[in-house]
Order: sequence, then C-alpha cells, then structure tokens
Amino acid sequence: MPDVTLTTLNKLKQSGEKIVCLTAYDATFAHLECQAGVEVILIGDSLGMVLQGHDSTLPVTVDDMVYHTRSVKRGNRGALIMADLPFMSYATLEQAVSSSTALMQAGAHMVKLEGGGWLADTVTTLTRNGIPVCAHLGLTPQTVNVLGGYKVQGRDEAQAKALLDDARKLEAAGAAMLLLECVPSELGAEVTRSVQVPVIGIGAGSDTDGQVLVVHDLLGLSISGRLPRFVKNFMAGQPDVQSAVRAYVEAVKRVEFPSAEHEF
Repeated sequence: MPDVTLTTLNKLKQSGEKIVCLTAYDATFAHLECQAGVEVILIGDSLGMVLQGHDSTLPVTVDDMVYHTRSVKRGNRGALIMADLPFMSYATLEQAVSSSTALMQAGAHMVKLEGGGWLADTVTTLTRNGIPVCAHLGLTPQTVNVLGGYKVQGRDEAQAKALLDDARKLEAAGAAMLLLECVPSELGAEVTRSVQVPVIGIGAGSDTDGQVLVVHDLLGLSISGRLPRFVKNFMAGQPDVQSAVRAYVEAVKRVEFPSAEHEF
C-alpha cells in the first residue's frame, strides 16, 4: 500500500472510512500487518505485559521501546508507526523531548502519551519540534494505580465532560490524533464529532474514526485466559494468523467490529 501519513488519516476521517490500527513489536508482525492492510502500527508499552510478562505497563523503559520500534521499522511496508512514551518518560518537557527524539530516531512517525489537558504544553512543545503526538484518554494504563484498577472511564456526567474538555484542549495544543480507551460508546461518538483530528478507539464504541487492538488479544492469546470485553478473537475459524489479521481489517472497515457486545 502507499505510505500512510497524517494526511492519509485525516482524509479517511473526512471520508468516513474507518482507520485500522494494530500493535506490533517485531519485524515479522509488522510486515504481516502491512500486507493485511493495517494503516497504523502501534508499538505499545503493552509489550510489558504480553512480551515481558509484567502485570502492568509500568516497568517498560524508553530503551525497551526504542528496541522494538527499530524492529518494527525494519518490517514495516508503508504503515504509519506510532510508539508509546513509557511511564515517567515525559514527566518534564525536557524528558518528553528526549524520550520522543529517541523513538523518532528509532523509526516512529508519531509518539503516544497518556493524560489529560495538563499535557497541553508538552503536546505543543513536541509538535513545534516536529514530533506528531497522539493523546491517549479514558482508561490510561500507566495511571492504573491512581484509577484504582482497569475500569471504564467517563461513565458519569462530570467525568464525561472533563474528558471531552481534555480532548478539545489537547487538539488545540496540537495533538494530531486521539486514542480513547474504555469509555461508553456514546462518549466515544461525542468526542469524535467534537474534534477535527482522527480518533482511534479501543473499547470506545463503533463511532470513533478507527479501531486498535493488541495483536495478542486479536489472536486469542492471553496468559490469564481471559480477554477484555472489547476484544474479539479473530483467530477463531481462521486457518492462519495472516487470515485472522485480514479478518480484523475487513471487520473494522465494514463497521462490523466492534459490535454491541464489545461496547460499554
């Protein structure tokens, strides 16, 4: 496929065509996902759980992210590469610039950070320095200890209003994309309508501009044996991994995934 850029993603939002995002952590899966039509590859700090075996994303370091970003870059064939800034790697502006520079030089086209409107200055600084930013809202796994666990966010009116305000502030600060995790589908739709930049959802309903999943979840792989409500096992009934990833791409494009059973 032609190289996917931010311009590509904005055109997809404007046309109403869904954007397909999926995690990858190595060259083989990056190549496979490109062949299947995945437009955005996320090197998520989820690697701390699915690859390293930790019980959260907190132990992941910038060096870990750089290693896996380099690996994905080698296998990439046209997708936009987005890499997570790990826990406490952007607590100050200086840290944010340093950490983001390392990821961009490793091959990322965009960095993703977790947090609300208080990150506006960070987003503006990175954007001014040529580093596109995706702002991650809703359930933010790096703050799981503050949130009191992995819980749906934005259920009450005050929380929903605060999240919507944060989305608008971060867009105004220069965020090129938003990611919403584990919020009610109605809130996901409202945020998507309220901003001009693409909004990618995971457990945020079908009305966001696109969807993302952890590739291990998509394949039905889980150490605990349980998959989150917002996940569908696309490996079921498929002959191979490539077919499962293609099925995911097609389901997102046709707005068949997520369905009501995967929403909050």
